[in-house]
Amino acid sequence: MEKSGSMKDRRRSKRLMLDLPLEYRTADVPYAHGGLVVNASELGLLVQSVKNIPVGTKLKIAVLFPKGYELANFEVLAEIIWKDLHWEEDWEGYQYGLKFIKMVETEYWKLKQLLDGQFSLEEHQTRP
Repeated sequence: MEKSGSMKDRRRSKRLMLDLPLEYRTADVPYAHGGLVVNASELGLLVQSVKNIPVGTKLKIAVLFPKGYELANFEVLAEIIWKDLHWEEDWEGYQYGLKFIKMVETEYWKLKQLLDGQFSLEEHQTRP
């Protein structure tokens, strides 16, 4: 049996590269931790965090994004399906592959609009 040549070959849905903050909670901890969404699809997220969380952990997630001049968010329940150590020039932590396991319809439509580019991801400039 042959292995797939690249990660792109194994993906079942298109990814959108992002740079959005998120908050997540585990069932056993009452407070939220922060992280960063690196990319997203209709099936899940790639996120970065400094916390070491085991594969299989379920997380309640809120992803924050700009909607016009306001902040909006979508909330989902996701499961960590893989993790990897991740280093950058001035940061080290973990990358996590998350699979959505529960999302209400209104949150799905927010995600879909974000993935379709209907919400601006650029900073808005102030008019003179």
